[in-house]
Amino acid sequence: MTTLLPHAVLFDLDGTLIDSAPDLGAAADKMRTDRGLASLDYALYRPMAGSGARGMLEVAFGMEPEHPDYEAFKEEFLSNYEQAMTVRSVIFDGVQDMLAHLAERGLRWGVVTNKSQRFTLPLTAQIPLFATAQAIVSGDTTPHAKPHPEPLFEAARRMQLNPQHCWYVGDDERDIVAGKAAGMTTVAAHYGYLGSQAEVLRWGADHIIHSPLALVELLVQA
Repeated sequence: MTTLLPHAVLFDLDGTLIDSAPDLGAAADKMRTDRGLASLDYALYRPMAGSGARGMLEVAFGMEPEHPDYEAFKEEFLSNYEQAMTVRSVIFDGVQDMLAHLAERGLRWGVVTNKSQRFTLPLTAQIPLFATAQAIVSGDTTPHAKPHPEPLFEAARRMQLNPQHCWYVGDDERDIVAGKAAGMTTVAAHYGYLGSQAEVLRWGADHIIHSPLALVELLVQA
């Protein structure tokens, strides 16, 4: 497939640029231990990290959003996470080198996540990596979250770019749906939380990468 070199690359956050699963899992597990329940193996939490509070509460308590206590448990989880967002989270191997390559090629980059601004803004402010991001759009920045394309359109507007001149990289099917709806070239991050379990080929992404640095190879070929 021949793909035009983008003017900018936009990324999902959790599971694409940073591995936040350890802090998400810890926030949910604290709820268990605070109640005198046994701690669960982190490996149980990790595959559900992309689903945020819903996924973490499902693992920790088998709790669905329909449960009468769900909202109270969700707020407790979010409070736990808010107090320790960067204790265990790390940048995925290769991300810094990949972003350095974008800079060398004169390409801009940004973030489009479904994480709310309550968490996105302080988290990215604490991690030096994000100082060069030219757009950070959260799940509640616009009236719609992914898979709706509006957050991607907003990022393109902030960077004063035609959406068709952007690539979007994410580890969830909704990322690919949103990117395609926005007219962007889509890249599925197979190394993310869902990549190892989901049928990524069915997402219809323009490209699939198995590491952050694999994006560099795509850019070289474009």
